[in-house]
Amino acid sequence: MSRPSSLTPSPDVEVPGPHPSAPPPGTELGEHYDGCFGCGEELENGLRLRTRVGEGVSVDTEFVVGPGHQGAPGLAHGGLLSCAFDEALGALGYLLHQPAVTARLETDFKRPVPVGSTLFIHAWCTGVEGRKIYAKAVGRLNAPDGPVAVEAASLFVAVGFEHFMSNGRPEDVRRAMQNPDVVKAARAFEVNP
Repeated sequence: MSRPSSLTPSPDVEVPGPHPSAPPPGTELGEHYDGCFGCGEELENGLRLRTRVGEGVSVDTEFVVGPGHQGAPGLAHGGLLSCAFDEALGALGYLLHQPAVTARLETDFKRPVPVGSTLFIHAWCTGVEGRKIYAKAVGRLNAPDGPVAVEAASLFVAVGFEHFMSNGRPEDVRRAMQNPDVVKAARAFEVNP
């Protein structure tokens, strides 16, 4: 998969291991916020992705494509597939103990993803340079070793939690901070808790 230079770390970049406090492989990460379109349970046609920690700095995410996720009749909407990849790639920040936001995401669609299928997404970190977090992902149809349907490469930029507090809609930030799991996750990222 060839990528523009903005999605490729320099050849000598370090590929980090997971943070010492990262959950062990096999752990389900759960939703980071119930109102999240990617992993939350609150939105009727949300993606409701399920993500498990993989080896090193990697995750395995499952996306069950439902009728509310259609673009063309009977097929997943390409933008929603990109959203699923954004969510899976973004989960790598949990393993690095670094909140981050998407700076760039490029997806390559290799084959259609039908409604009723499950897309198995494997995402991994390819390097960290300063605040830049580089990652790739591959999505396979109906099995972890099924045919490749979508590939992606991304660049995330590390931010502090103040980014979300300062830029998020205040009522949503307040609601999220009332959830003890969200507060616990935010504290896990603090340098000096």
